[in-house]
Amino acid sequence: MSDDLKKGLEGVLVAESALSDIDGDAGRLIYRGYTIEDLAREASYEEVLYLLWHGELPAADDLETFAEEMAGYRAVDDGVLDTVEELAAAEENPMAALRTATSMLSAYDDAGNEPGDREADLTRGMRITAKMPTIVAAYKRLRDGEAPVEPREDLSHAANFLYMLNGEEPDDTLAEVFDMALVLHADHGINASTFAAMVTASTMSDIYSSVTSAIGTLKGGLHGGANQNVMRMLKEVDDSEKSAVEWVDDALENGRRVPGFGHRVYNVKDPRAKILGEKSRDLGEAAGDYKWFSMSQAIEQYMAENKDLAPNVDFYSASTYYQMGIPIDLFTPIFAMSRSGGWIAHVLEYQEDNRLIRPRARYTGPSDAEFVPVDER
Repeated sequence: MSDDLKKGLEGVLVAESALSDIDGDAGRLIYRGYTIEDLAREASYEEVLYLLWHGELPAADDLETFAEEMAGYRAVDDGVLDTVEELAAAEENPMAALRTATSMLSAYDDAGNEPGDREADLTRGMRITAKMPTIVAAYKRLRDGEAPVEPREDLSHAANFLYMLNGEEPDDTLAEVFDMALVLHADHGINASTFAAMVTASTMSDIYSSVTSAIGTLKGGLHGGANQNVMRMLKEVDDSEKSAVEWVDDALENGRRVPGFGHRVYNVKDPRAKILGEKSRDLGEAAGDYKWFSMSQAIEQYMAENKDLAPNVDFYSASTYYQMGIPIDLFTPIFAMSRSGGWIAHVLEYQEDNRLIRPRARYTGPSDAEFVPVDER
C-alpha cells in the first residue's frame, strides 16, 4: 500500500463510472458519451435524467411516460410543508431547510426505505428529484409571507418550478434557459457532494440518507455557494463608483478573492460557463439591459489577462439566475435540485458493485504516551 499523501484525495481514483467524464485540459464534459453542448442545447432535463439513470436517451414514448411519472411525484405531504413553514419562519438557511425537508420525505414514501433494490431505489430517486423543487419554491414563498403554489403536472420540470416560485407560468424563454441550467448542473464526475452521497451509500444506507449527505456537502461555500458569492460581488461592483476592472484590481490588491474563477478539474474555461454566458447575454438582450453580462465579461477578460484564470460554471450562472428574478440565496438549492439526478445515478451505479469506502489517515501523533491515572495528573 502506497504511503503517498493525497490531500483532499486530489487525483485519487476511487471508482469506475460510465456517467460523466471531464477533460480539464480540453474543457470538455460528457454525460454517457454525449457532449454537454449537445445536451444543453438539444435535450430537456427530463431526457438527461433518463440518460443518467437508464444509460441511454429515451425514445419519444419512453420520455413521455417517464416525464408523466416524474410529474406525478411532485406534490409534497403536508407534514413536510409544515416543517418547511417553521423553517422559513425561523429564517433558516435555505440549504439547511432543503436538507431537513428532503430527509423527512422518507417518512412519507410508500416504496419503503430499505437499500439494495435498484428498481425501488430508482422510484425513490425519482420522487426525491420531483419533490425537491416543490420544497424550494414553498420555502421561498412561505418566507415571503405567501402561500405555496401547488405543482402542476402539465408543465415541464423546469417550467413547473418557476411557476411554483412566482405563481405564474413562465414564458418559453425563461423556461428554456432554466431547463438548460438544470442540464448543465446535472452531473460532474465525483465532486465533493457526489462523493459524500457515494460514501453514505457504500455503507448500504438508504438513498434518502445519501442525498441528505450530498445536500449538506453542497451547502459548503467551497462547493455549492460560489455563484451566490459571484452575484454578491457583481452587486457590490454595481454599487461602487468604479468600473468592474477597477473594482477587481483593487480587490485583488487588498487580498480579496474573486469568486467564480478557477476549478480543481478544469485548466481552461469551463464549457458550462461558455453556454451560460450566452444565456446571460440573451436575458440581458431580452430585458434591454446588458449591465450584468457586460460587467461579467469585463471581469472575465481582466482575470484572463492578469491572472491567467478562466471562469467556472458559477460565474455566469449567477447573472443568469439573477436576471430570471431568482433570489441569490436560492442559487445553491437550485444547484441541488439539478445535481440530485447525478447523485442518484452515482449511488445506483456504485451499489451495483459496492465496496465500503474507508480511507486511511497518516498518523502524526505520539506513539508511546504513558498513561497517568486521573488522581495523579
